[in-house]
Amino acid sequence: MTHDAMWFFHCLQEVGIEKTNKINKAAVRTMAAVEARRLLKSLGYSEGDLHSFVGFQNVFNDMFGVIKADFMNGETEFLKDGTLRVTWHQCFAYDGVKKLGVIDGYLCGIFDRLEGWFEEFGLEFTVEPKVEGCMMRTDGHCYRDYKFRMPVEDSV
Repeated sequence: MTHDAMWFFHCLQEVGIEKTNKINKAAVRTMAAVEARRLLKSLGYSEGDLHSFVGFQNVFNDMFGVIKADFMNGETEFLKDGTLRVTWHQCFAYDGVKKLGVIDGYLCGIFDRLEGWFEEFGLEFTVEPKVEGCMMRTDGHCYRDYKFRMPVEDSV
């Protein structure tokens, strides 16, 4: 996390917030694709485990459990309609970018990591709300609802 923060800071100094956002979001998506494959394999899953919502829940919970640090104040909830809700009550990225004084121009890259996983596995989904910028800055909390197109029977 320290490397991530320092990378963002130095990139910001060199090229400004607009290009830093673009580079950051692209780097997160690319990293997420690699990470997704590595986590799936190391946790003993296969892509076949992602064909139903209950299977996806198991895989996602284990993957998210590996990457979610104690300081990340958030939670996930699986809804019966095939939706995954991810909520952050506090955000380390928001806190850091705010300290840098560029929060008004910041484009959140946090959810790009999860979306990178979903895309790498070829999962079809929609996301609400569609947010440009930083929801934490405007609402004091942040969430996304990911609605997946897959069988949901026997889901939690």
